[in-house]
Amino acid sequence: MKKLLSIVLITVIVFSFAACTDSGNTPETPAEKTDINFFVLTGPTGIGAVHMMQQAQNNEGLENYHITAVAAPDEIVSKISNGDADIAAISTNLAAKLYNITGGEIEILAVNTLGVLYAITNENTEIAEISDLAGKTVYTTGKGANPEYIINFLLKENGLTPASDLQIEYVADGSELTSVWAQTPDAVIIAPQPVATAITLNYENAEIALDLTEEWDKVSESSALMMGCIVARKDFIEENPQAVENFLTDYKASVSATETDPESTASLCETYGIVAKAAVAQKALPYCNICFITGEEMKTKLTGYLEILLAADPQSVGGAIPADDFWYPAAN
Repeated sequence: MKKLLSIVLITVIVFSFAACTDSGNTPETPAEKTDINFFVLTGPTGIGAVHMMQQAQNNEGLENYHITAVAAPDEIVSKISNGDADIAAISTNLAAKLYNITGGEIEILAVNTLGVLYAITNENTEIAEISDLAGKTVYTTGKGANPEYIINFLLKENGLTPASDLQIEYVADGSELTSVWAQTPDAVIIAPQPVATAITLNYENAEIALDLTEEWDKVSESSALMMGCIVARKDFIEENPQAVENFLTDYKASVSATETDPESTASLCETYGIVAKAAVAQKALPYCNICFITGEEMKTKLTGYLEILLAADPQSVGGAIPADDFWYPAAN
């Protein structure tokens, strides 16, 4: 009898355990990750993504990221327009242009880069503020683009007339500014990063005299020099809202890692072709103003910046300031 009771008791325990396992402890199936095609521009605009690129390579992201670095903004424009790019890191004025060109089919998720322009001088040339550029010859790049509008705005706000109080010589691209310095070591050069840092590394007598982001803050309380951002196709956002939130979580962590681990960041910049040399990237990082700004702060400060560009050249932002549905999430 005791033997029979033991058998019955064991049977009840086994079935009870099985029932508990089946009803309450069955492991949940992991949610399927979303494929996200993310294109970034080389240079400062792409630096914030390098840790995310490593994460994607190791399949460690919250979503499946396919990240491509390109040098030409036009290539990203075509990728967004034909749907090959879901999300992209581009300049802020290009984001405004895309919004206007596509009839509002682009949203801006975050600002990822502040100003990257710096005035470089010979260590014997005294340039302490923008007004000290009076009477000087300044070499720079970006004729008909953001650098020209930024420089002219700062000159005017500091009491200078660009056409008469100094001479501005424009070259085709940033790499030519290095040649200018080699030939004219007493020149004043306004260069973007990482070109500015490369010049100071290659020439002992070259030093950074002015940070144009700081100079902008001195004369404009209603805006900020926000030069790079993250945008996404509106239809992709609507179809994949949680995936976009997960993307932002991973991207924000990647930006944070650029600050906490500059050595690794510099190495990854070279690995993924964002900056040609790790040594230059590491030296330039503190000057690249990598950031993660969203919501109302992004809308307020960037709108002010775009309004200044609009006044300088309406086509620089596509003819108009984007409407409220440009901002993710819409900050009304």
